[in-house]
Amino acid sequence: MPSSPAIPKKKRSFLQRMQGNWDLLLFCLPGIALTVIYHYIPIYGVQIAFRNYKPKRGIWGSDWVGLKNFERFFNSAYAGTTITNTLVLSVYSLIASFPVAVILALLLNSLRHKKYRRVIQAVTYAPHFISVVTMCGMLILFLSPRVGVVNMVIKSLGYDPVNFMGKSYMWRHIYVWSGIWQSMGWNSVIYFAALAGVSPEFHEAAIVDGATKFQRVLHIDLPFLVPTMTMLLILNCGSILSIGFEKAYALQNDLNLGVSEIISTYVYKVGIINRDISFSAAIGLFNSVVNSILLVVVNAITGKMSGNSLW
Repeated sequence: MPSSPAIPKKKRSFLQRMQGNWDLLLFCLPGIALTVIYHYIPIYGVQIAFRNYKPKRGIWGSDWVGLKNFERFFNSAYAGTTITNTLVLSVYSLIASFPVAVILALLLNSLRHKKYRRVIQAVTYAPHFISVVTMCGMLILFLSPRVGVVNMVIKSLGYDPVNFMGKSYMWRHIYVWSGIWQSMGWNSVIYFAALAGVSPEFHEAAIVDGATKFQRVLHIDLPFLVPTMTMLLILNCGSILSIGFEKAYALQNDLNLGVSEIISTYVYKVGIINRDISFSAAIGLFNSVVNSILLVVVNAITGKMSGNSLW
């Protein structure tokens, strides 16, 4: 007898899906409330970017100027420099730091001596808990041309001391690789956790087939990390223009200003120091819009290429 055609299931509404799961929804309510209070309600203040904001007159009392603040930024001499510096620094950091955390997680997962693995984890995780300002102070002190340890070694070898922080072509490398040293251990935690879900049966079968340790890492461990890597790559691309302000500002001086002036430091100077709130708000809004567009685009591209996406 011919089989009867399958009857498509009727899509249930949100309320129907939540029946019997109200306790789970209650757990989400604090997070939802915090997100609404601290992320959605402040969107009301975005209109400052389109006004000539005066604190005494308030948001609604300030004059509406439309896109004047945006035009002022794009016509200024700082627009091209700050955007270029931000993009170069962010892309450089992403390309250099992203594989380091993955490689570290794979190496730690392959190390069978638990005692040594714990020591390495502690050593690589520790820099994450050093404050950014403290780390910048350490860098400036170690690389000082007069009393820095690095230059003392250079002088002992018969060479002239080098002003590392005053060399524009060195500043980006110092910024990026010091950040990798500080964050690689912490960033590898999520990959190490993902590797814990790999079934030992895969490795046992590969060993029986004569696979080497490198082949097992390449064909078993790495494919398990691809979905996690994709998610983190999308999120990192969504904040590509949002480089941390503290480190760039702390390592900044007049000699390296040509490469160290990024959007966040420029916004601080014009918004806080010069008190041009509307102008700084316009730059910050431009930054957020570009990040949002990049997030959507990268998510769509990775979704089509690998089948993994945020939504």
